[in-house]
Amino acid sequence: MFQAGDKVLIVSCADKPRAAGKTGRIVDEVPPGPLTQGRWTVGRINIGIAPALCHAHELQPL
Repeated sequence: MFQAGDKVLIVSCADKPRAAGKTGRIVDEVPPGPLTQGRWTVGRINIGIAPALCHAHELQPL
């Protein structure tokens, strides 16, 4: 389970493959639900990559 602001490594991301191998921060204040299909919103990846929706198994806490 992640918390808003947690720094994570994006191991892979079906939503945004270019984000793989980069770090970002969890944006969600609450656990993801049906609207995001259970995916976490990861922001602050880098200037060229918008926030991505990633499943928990695609993320590694740092």
